Amino acid sequence: MNLVRSELLKIRTTNTWWLFGLITLPLWALAVLYNWLQAETLTSANMSDVPAEQADRVAAAASADSLAANLYTTGQFFGLLIVLLLGIVVVTNEFFHQTVTTTFLTAPHRTAVMLAKLAAAGVLALLFWLGTTLLNLVAAPLVLHAVDVDPHLGSGAVWRAVALNGLAYLLWSVLGVGIGVLIRSQIGATVTGILLYLGGTIGAAIAISLLAMKFGDWINKLQLLVPSLASGLMVSGAEIPGNPPRWAGAAVLIGYAVVAGVIGVLTIRRRDIS
Repeated sequence: MNLVRSELLKIRTTNTWWLFGLITLPLWALAVLYNWLQAETLTSANMSDVPAEQADRVAAAASADSLAANLYTTGQFFGLLIVLLLGIVVVTNEFFHQTVTTTFLTAPHRTAVMLAKLAAAGVLALLFWLGTTLLNLVAAPLVLHAVDVDPHLGSGAVWRAVALNGLAYLLWSVLGVGIGVLIRSQIGATVTGILLYLGGTIGAAIAISLLAMKFGDWINKLQLLVPSLASGLMVSGAEIPGNPPRWAGAAVLIGYAVVAGVIGVLTIRRRDIS
């Protein structure tokens, strides 16, 4: 616990946490606007105008549970990027400020230090998740009321989505720590993380969509291979026909996080520190 408190103190004594917090707020507001427009589009859609092969998917996305779950987890896309970068910074700050040698001299058990960094990154991720969730609990009912849908605060599907969203935040912070260990340069690790997240997400979404049009809806199940798309599956309030189930998205993301954590621990134990 002392090591975890030490890692959290290192972050609190820098401007990192509040800078990420300030960045998160406008991104969250942008996500609210986008989800509002999406909810209005889905609730006002004329199903007779929807192609037959897409009707089931659109109907599932327009269901009250799905709309509510999407709104109560607003901000996930950019929020996961933020906690990924936070996880990176938790590690690379040591190399950037050249305090890593002092850290390992003070606490020579590298595995314990690495686990403390993982725990600290996880705590920060959950705080960001809690903050956006509290904002969503205020904004989502207003948006749902605007599109003539009940708040759905008593829906189990909504609270499952909110809980799985918290798990996604936690797991992405672990992935960030893993990247930070593999790439010591703070700028290099940050740029790599952004490119992998945004480029991988957009590129994979376009490729899967094009392949699904050519080879059939079964291609949509390949979303599981892309961590950010797997995260999106976790918070869907209803099962979307043709998409993998929510639990599968969670299982795959847990697998990625476990691999990243193990690689991080093994790497920091064996790598020379100077």
